[in-house]
Amino acid sequence: MQIRFEHKGESWQADLTSGVDISIAVSGDTGVRAWGVRGAEITPHRTGGFVGSISAGASVNFNDVHFNPHAHGTHTECLGHISREAQSVNTHPPKPWMLTTVVTITPENNGSDSMITRPQLEAAIPNLDTESLVLRTLPNPESKRHMDHSGTNPPFLEAKAAVWLNVQGVCHLLLDLPSVDREEDGGALQAHKAFWGLPDQPRPEATITELIYVPEAVADGKYMLNLQMAALENDASPSRPILFPISRVPS
Repeated sequence: MQIRFEHKGESWQADLTSGVDISIAVSGDTGVRAWGVRGAEITPHRTGGFVGSISAGASVNFNDVHFNPHAHGTHTECLGHISREAQSVNTHPPKPWMLTTVVTITPENNGSDSMITRPQLEAAIPNLDTESLVLRTLPNPESKRHMDHSGTNPPFLEAKAAVWLNVQGVCHLLLDLPSVDREEDGGALQAHKAFWGLPDQPRPEATITELIYVPEAVADGKYMLNLQMAALENDASPSRPILFPISRVPS
């Protein structure tokens, strides 16, 4: 199945039979996590003598799930993540289909920090013309799917780079890091604020998706993106971004 669309005056088509899921699922102790939060818990519900597990004698499996959207698995967050006023990511969900650019960058070392800088982005994607951007960082081991980032000072996005993305019109940013900001920054959150246009020009429609994983087989370039989110009234929600290859339609 294919869908056809126009971009920059040319006809393109997306192959919906060849999607690549770049999400990391919420799972138990072996799942990805960050911020010092222990692993997600998925356990049979217990009420009185009832245990929600077929192996324990119940007629159904009936699990309780305890997790933090920001710490366990791929999640999409909205302006409400850093605003004083409560805002839900479910209020301004991304449109179901959008063109995206995938780019791979090796963060630069700066003392004890490692960051993605504005010059790196400008050099890698000088003609950025999509409303969403997928950032894959190197190295890119499969172990990213199960990593505990807590206390490791992972790479992050330079504030000037976030400003540049805002100016370029990127409304939906996806990256394989636990945060666009430094793990410990004293609450400055400079990259978050710059991307969302705070304080003067807030962008409530913009989203940041963190803790994705882009397999090595996915080449840099343009794709059709389907960014699915759980219908959760919260500043962040578990999400499942899927990339679909595109090709130019001959005129």
